Amino acid sequence: MEFRIERRSGVPTYLQIVAQVTQALRLGTLRPGDRLPTAKEVVAATAVNPNTVLKAYRELEREGLVRPRPGLGTFVLRSLARPGTDGDERLRAELDAWMARARAAGLAREDVDALVADVRDGHYGGGTDE
Repeated sequence: MEFRIERRSGVPTYLQIVAQVTQALRLGTLRPGDRLPTAKEVVAATAVNPNTVLKAYRELEREGLVRPRPGLGTFVLRSLARPGTDGDERLRAELDAWMARARAAGLAREDVDALVADVRDGHYGGGTDE
């Protein structure tokens, strides 16, 4: 797993790491038993402070998603993927095509995020727990 840190996003780096691991768990990219990159590996790839990585991993541990094993690394305990996730390929392909059209139309990442959030909220409501 490679982390993408957006320094100008306003989101604390450790929360970006937590969100990316959570997303990978939800998509099934990470599965129980998988090892997360070591803090040293993340630091080498992203130039973030090792304490930031450790803070993110502690948060994931607090949420019951990972467990550190001294001398071995940090391992995924459970998945967040819903049953039937494997059938999402068609939806992913449609979304990929839509994203390509949006980019070709000149929409910036922020424009796409705003548009997707607006449509999503229209279907699911604006709350994070719906």
